[in-house]
Amino acid sequence: MAEDFPVSLRRLVRARFPLLSISTAEETRVLGSIAAVVGDGRQVTPQRRVFTWSTSAGFAALGQPGNPDSRTPLAALAAAAALTMPSVVVMFDLHPWLGSNAAPPDTQVVRAIKDLVRFYKDGTVPRTLILISPVQNVPAELESLVTLLDFPLPDETFLRDLLQRMITRNTEAGALQTDLGDDGVERLAQAATGLTAYEAENAFARAMVADAHLTVDDVTVVAEEKRQIIRKSGVLEVISSSVRLDDIGGLGNLKTWLTKRNGSWLGEAKAYGLPAPKGVLMTGVPGCGKSLTAKAMSSAWGLPLIRLDIGRIFGGLVGASEQNIRTAIRTAEAVAPCVLWIDEIEKGFAAGASGAGDSGTSARVFGTFLSWMQEKTASVFVMATANDIDLLPPEFLRKGRFDEIFFIDLPTRSERRDIFRVHLVARLAAGPALGDLQITEPVLDALADATEGFSGAEIEQAVISACFDAFNERRTLVTDDMLREIGNTVPLSVTQAEEITALRNWADVRAVAASAAQDREGYTTPPAEVVTPAIDPDTVRHRGGRPVDA
Repeated sequence: MAEDFPVSLRRLVRARFPLLSISTAEETRVLGSIAAVVGDGRQVTPQRRVFTWSTSAGFAALGQPGNPDSRTPLAALAAAAALTMPSVVVMFDLHPWLGSNAAPPDTQVVRAIKDLVRFYKDGTVPRTLILISPVQNVPAELESLVTLLDFPLPDETFLRDLLQRMITRNTEAGALQTDLGDDGVERLAQAATGLTAYEAENAFARAMVADAHLTVDDVTVVAEEKRQIIRKSGVLEVISSSVRLDDIGGLGNLKTWLTKRNGSWLGEAKAYGLPAPKGVLMTGVPGCGKSLTAKAMSSAWGLPLIRLDIGRIFGGLVGASEQNIRTAIRTAEAVAPCVLWIDEIEKGFAAGASGAGDSGTSARVFGTFLSWMQEKTASVFVMATANDIDLLPPEFLRKGRFDEIFFIDLPTRSERRDIFRVHLVARLAAGPALGDLQITEPVLDALADATEGFSGAEIEQAVISACFDAFNERRTLVTDDMLREIGNTVPLSVTQAEEITALRNWADVRAVAASAAQDREGYTTPPAEVVTPAIDPDTVRHRGGRPVDA
């Protein structure tokens, strides 16, 4: 991508295009690229002399002090018109005079630009005017005259070279120790993609000064800089997560699938001819770990987790919704590689196929997102969750949009044991006042048997409620506390039995089971009339995790 800009600029300048517009915040880098192309007689004949203008310095040849009398746009355009040599005039931050949604353009400045463009076009001396600003503002009067030119952000090669130079400079000065192989350098450079050269240099410097020791773990420090970009977009949110895949009980098939694709955005995966994975859609019973898996996966992969709230996409102004979805897509691609999490996607895109009732806005937003998912090449892994899959249009579910559709059912007996183990270990480690409850196999068996038909969220809540009971009486936690809370809970598999049965019927031939095969052996889904079995505490009584006779 970095080579596209010099090639395009050279062709446009040689073809004597009089007016170009470049939208970028990297003034130093883009000016250096322009000077390198047009000032090289081997690339552009005759080579051009570069002049610059800004409101602070005025009009001047590149590298020379500006003329204070030319600080206004009209004075600068007059100076540009007086040039008699082959030249390129670069004007910075002229967009305030070109208008916006809040203010009309300055008619005198627009007229002066049109006159200058015609003068350059009809003249015998090759000259080009280039407008550089962080926003793309083109008034209607100039639309037919201007040519828009993209200036890409630094690519991975540029960032790797920048990082290597910084490492060499700091290690030679004795200010840095490194423990990075080629893979570590690649991961740090990958983490900085989407940042400007200035932002990337700051991110690398921040990682280096943290402890004067640069390792692959500093990827998280670099990724922190990307949060600034995401916050500025207004439609995306960065989610901080320390959840690991090991913190999720069960779902072995889904976790194995995700683990195999760790690092698939790196160069070594390309050597196997592998494309970056597009994403997965997870559907299933509410409260069984869909959202938790998205958080755990980003932590396992070491990638930033970005949540797209569909509600933020739709704006009140005409065209705002379409612009918001494009901004969200550009921002996600700018911070790639990343995980884009869309929770309960059916609520945002349910009406997307028809767009009924909103003049087609939902359909246009939905169509833009569908096209991007099909054609995207950036390493943006889409992790979408849905509770009511029937609300999604069929074109959203076909292959090519998602790599796989996983169905997360109610946890099996084996998975319920794992879920109890995860929550009990976490709370006993964090709360020493809970006592010395021994998480033994008989305890886990009793709890798993008592919670047939429970979701993972319901199991977690039973453990939390039991801890509250122990806290209220200022005593240690015992197994009876959890058994009592389990007996007082009516699970979703009872209250929503018909809906869960319909969801299972849909997923039976359309989705891949998220649970591992060995966890499903001998497991039959609870029937609609299942009732949570009650365990008599007088028959099974545990104190501090040690079985005692009644």
